[in-house]
Amino acid sequence: MTSPQYPTAPAASPNGEAPLWAPLYGASLGQAVQRFFRKYADFTGRASRSEYWWWALVSIVVAIVLEVIALTLGTAGATSNGDGTSTPGPLFWLPALLIIVWGLGTVVPHLALTWRRLHDANFAGPFFFLGFIPFVGSIIVLVLTILPSKPEGARFDRPRA
Repeated sequence: MTSPQYPTAPAASPNGEAPLWAPLYGASLGQAVQRFFRKYADFTGRASRSEYWWWALVSIVVAIVLEVIALTLGTAGATSNGDGTSTPGPLFWLPALLIIVWGLGTVVPHLALTWRRLHDANFAGPFFFLGFIPFVGSIIVLVLTILPSKPEGARFDRPRA
């Protein structure tokens, strides 16, 4: 007998989605972003691959857009210093501030989401800290987040009414 693509899902809530404490397998982009912010600092439970990777895509796109805006505004009013360097224009600091706010505003929920994704693959959340190993750590965490969901990961669930 072959195992199903997704582990057994918990009973759906009245709106048809999995409860917030459970992973949402096959999440759409909108659902993944919504769940990311609704579970802002929740390190318990699990996150499906679709929840994790949709958010990763959104996060990368937002970061790229902010960087492009910063570079565009930074070069628009730049002044040359005469020694081959230049000073960014006055509007450079607005998108730079947005980049800092975005990074600080999403660092905790990103950590929580990665923690829950590791739970879904049946790894303890602190495996996240393997990412701090120079050169190979981020590759290890990347591989762990790519691994499929395992039913044994349900041990990390904390069902709430």
